[in-house]
Amino acid sequence: MASSTRRRTEPVDAIWLSMDRPSNRMVIVTLMFLASAPDWDEVVHLLRTRVLDCYPVFRQRPVAAPLGFGLPQWEDDPTFDVDHHVKRLTLAAPGDDHALQSHVEEHLHLPIDPHHPLWEVQLIDGHGDGAVVFSRVHHAMADGISLARVLLSLTDGDEDVGAADVGAADEGPARGRRSPVGASAALARDGLGQLMRLGTPSGGAALLRGGIRTTEVVAQLLSTHSSPSVLDGAPSTYKRVVWTGPLPLDELKEVAQLQGGTLNDVLMSAMAGALCRYQQEHGAGPVDLVTMVPVNLRPLDRPLPPTLGNRFALVFFTYPSGTTQLLARLAETKRRMDWLKRSPEAPLTFALMGVIARTVPAVERVLVDFFANKAIGVTTNVAGPTSQRLLAGVPVTGVLGWVPGSGRQTLGTCIFTYAGNVQVGIMADAAVVHDPEALLAAFEDEAAALVRLAKWH
Repeated sequence: MASSTRRRTEPVDAIWLSMDRPSNRMVIVTLMFLASAPDWDEVVHLLRTRVLDCYPVFRQRPVAAPLGFGLPQWEDDPTFDVDHHVKRLTLAAPGDDHALQSHVEEHLHLPIDPHHPLWEVQLIDGHGDGAVVFSRVHHAMADGISLARVLLSLTDGDEDVGAADVGAADEGPARGRRSPVGASAALARDGLGQLMRLGTPSGGAALLRGGIRTTEVVAQLLSTHSSPSVLDGAPSTYKRVVWTGPLPLDELKEVAQLQGGTLNDVLMSAMAGALCRYQQEHGAGPVDLVTMVPVNLRPLDRPLPPTLGNRFALVFFTYPSGTTQLLARLAETKRRMDWLKRSPEAPLTFALMGVIARTVPAVERVLVDFFANKAIGVTTNVAGPTSQRLLAGVPVTGVLGWVPGSGRQTLGTCIFTYAGNVQVGIMADAAVVHDPEALLAAFEDEAAALVRLAKWH
């Protein structure tokens, strides 16, 4: 293979290749729900013209560096065939959500063929009267927000999905309010050049001169941890997935006005309440639990680069899941989210990811596990398009997606807003989180309780 067909893997992308384990595959999973079955040939044509032709990484596979030294490289797959990556099938009877969940679960533990580009798509008929696009893409290719933008680029509608319509969910009573994601991402982008030099004395000094309280934030990162809970345990290879139906956003936005907060505050409070209930229902006293929240660092008003890649950081958010009173928990969620908005944690963790990626594999694994094991899992909160999209002329009725956990993490949560509704999906380790349906039902109950509270006020 000629060297011109190769390019070096960026350090923050290479780290995902080395983190793959049977208990936690480094694969981003997405589901796009459709009102009916489209012309799948047209969908494959859209995939070729809007994804494969625009982002060459979907035609490339990872290979070791020459002589085995240095970072892996991306190489054009000489035998690339879209039919190897795209499969069509019909969901087993009865074709309901349970059947789809079982089908997805059967694939979550499977590795993606490393001899070809690291992605696969299933075009599924027979989901009730509708259809589903089920995709698995390795995290080394791109981060979750970028992949959401790529997926939605297959669709058509009144909005440009390349703009800020796909990002971190944050809508509250005032659109001008900044989310932890938005505020941290802005701070991260402002100092991105300095962050890439953090490993050098001049880079560290530049950050300090810029006013970032590095010592304080490092102390916070080192001290953050989840208390022992019923969600602790060694992850297995088998995962469970469950999800809600669409929940109206308008009612939840009314709840945000109770505390002068955001929709994001309400959704995170409802999840905190669900975790509180789950602990109680499983015979444990409720404690606060830590989750990782991805922060997008890529400007949403600019086109994605052809190479895609990962441009995000992770911040720690401590759910007030030890607080049992509804209104107090909402207030505490808002307080903690407000603190996160002001924190420089995102740029520092992005820099740390770059530093970790440049260490030897044994050290890299120890450091990744050290930080990953501080949290029960990852919570993604994505704001999709506000109006309906069409895939090959068929309405898209919903979207869900999960990013992988790592270390001993056992719970992944996806909160995805789209066209006036929100859906919540849970990916849980089957050996540790024995009843994800109960956790999902608790979220729905908590959201309904918050809506009732808003109406009483």
